[in-house]
Amino acid sequence: LYTIFLFLGSEFFHKMRYSRMYRIVRIYKEKEKSMWELSINGVDFYHIANWFYIYSFLGWLWETCYVSVRKGKLINRGFINGPLCTIYGCGALAVYLILLPVSGDLLLLFVGGVVVATALEYVTAALMENIFHTSWWDYSDKKFNFQGRICLGCSLGWGLFTVGLFRVLHPVVSDFVELYSRKTGEIAVCVVTVVYIVDFAFSAAAAFHIHERIPAWEQALDQMRVELLVQAREKMENLEESSGLSRERIKKQLESKLGRLDDVALIKELEEKRTAMLSDISEELQKRKEAMAGKVSHNMQRFVKAYPNLNRGYKIHKKYGFGRRNKDAE
Repeated sequence: LYTIFLFLGSEFFHKMRYSRMYRIVRIYKEKEKSMWELSINGVDFYHIANWFYIYSFLGWLWETCYVSVRKGKLINRGFINGPLCTIYGCGALAVYLILLPVSGDLLLLFVGGVVVATALEYVTAALMENIFHTSWWDYSDKKFNFQGRICLGCSLGWGLFTVGLFRVLHPVVSDFVELYSRKTGEIAVCVVTVVYIVDFAFSAAAAFHIHERIPAWEQALDQMRVELLVQAREKMENLEESSGLSRERIKKQLESKLGRLDDVALIKELEEKRTAMLSDISEELQKRKEAMAGKVSHNMQRFVKAYPNLNRGYKIHKKYGFGRRNKDAE
């Protein structure tokens, strides 16, 4: 009887234990299933998450290629080390989910894309400047810009991008997501999210301390700038002296467009050399800034290399205080 009792008891507790484990696993799977099936405007979270990372990668690819070609060297334009530019992921999903009901009207798509993407760009710029006290992009040299954060040209570009997104890009991205199994997509999203969070944490830690380093960098660069300008001035004076053209004469002839053809050609050559020297000075100062940032950390060097206008946000924050702006901020 004692043996039978032990046997029946062990079977009972064995079944109870596995029954409890089964309930826990079932509850977990139901929660997991409900998470992936959460939807926004008829689109489930699984597809939103996959599309988000794909568009973030495509945005990083576009930014990196565009800036690298312009600068003539490889530049990582993402906030993190990895190949993701999440503002593009957020922007693409925002315009898609918000404008999905009017996807059949090209004019509404264009106007909606201009409004939604521009609003997102402005809010992101304002938040990053106020959080990190630095400026991550600057449109001050563009026509019809507002506070250097947004400009008309880019806003119109966002409108065209939105039309292209609905008509060309998104169907391709959507079909690509269907190429792999749902389980593969879920695992990939979870892994990429964990890696992204770790990468973002290290990048944000570096970004929080950039504004503390900028004053010392600016002071050192101002000193270097003066020295380089003095050297450039001496070189130009020697060139002018050897050519027999004084600065006053050059100025008068450029204004009046008079003088012998030989003199005019020489004047243009001297002005080209002056412009080239100033460009060389800017490049040299940028290299020295990157070198100073590299002594602190890899991420700081990467930020300085990819975003040369970081000091603009610092100067504005210092001059006008948190959240304050006016038209003379530049």
